[in-house]
Amino acid sequence: MTTTDAGPKRRLRPRGFGNYMFVLPAAVFLVAFMVYPILFNIQMSFRDMKAINLLGPGAPWVGFENYAAMLQNPLFLGALWNSVLFTVFSLVFQVGIGFALALFYNRPFPGNKAMRGLYLVAWTIPVVVSGAIFRWLLDGRAGVINWVLDSLGVIGEPVFWLTEPDRALAAVIFINIWLGIPFNLVLLLAGLQGIPEELYEAAAVDGATGLTKFRYVTLPLLRPALLATLVLGLIYTFKVFDVIWATTRGGPVSSTEVLPTLAYKLVFEQFTFGEGAAILNLMFVALFLFSLVYLWLVRREEAG
Repeated sequence: MTTTDAGPKRRLRPRGFGNYMFVLPAAVFLVAFMVYPILFNIQMSFRDMKAINLLGPGAPWVGFENYAAMLQNPLFLGALWNSVLFTVFSLVFQVGIGFALALFYNRPFPGNKAMRGLYLVAWTIPVVVSGAIFRWLLDGRAGVINWVLDSLGVIGEPVFWLTEPDRALAAVIFINIWLGIPFNLVLLLAGLQGIPEELYEAAAVDGATGLTKFRYVTLPLLRPALLATLVLGLIYTFKVFDVIWATTRGGPVSSTEVLPTLAYKLVFEQFTFGEGAAILNLMFVALFLFSLVYLWLVRREEAG
């Protein structure tokens, strides 16, 4: 009788409930630090939220007025253009130089691993430290780069790389390229090392030369790694804040102002939380669409 009663009770107990308990901490963390801030930022972008009504219920609902104000703001349009230039030029040179270095380090030679390790050491330096170093290197009066160029006869007078509006954006792009090369090198080198050597040997038997192997073996098999590198680099570079803030803070005269720095200034300096949230939401939508395109390309690649 006891056995008969205990049987149904065991069957009514939810199966696998303990598995959900293991997932619960991660789910709570995800909701608290990702889902809730995103939802709060979305609703904040539809309100006229200032410092005086941030913590209270008094922020009036304004709909899409914050978005309309930003799309008509010359500062926003300038920051958007700078973000596009910053992202495109950084990606082109980061991926190009990283790919060339990956091809170079894919061949065995003495000191290969040690030299690759030096790239990773430079990558681990905090961006704030790297920014301070480059501010000194690019200084108009005491900078090492000016001294080298002047010694070679390239320039005849000091160049203020980070304080002249015509040169500041190019200077921060150069800094970001230097910071991103190790990341691209590691990803692309991993992709190259994953290509079986037997394919190159089979291509050589068929009479393929070095360029032919590169075109018909290396590039097709490296396409997934190249695609991942491009998309991850695009997402990371488009939302870069620390590099520019550590070097120019968006100046001079907004010549290096990008969307993240403009949103930061609107929120934490001018306390126009709704307009800053609108910029961040536009960035989120753009990057989300990039991610969807990436997933579509990956699925098409796998299907092919």
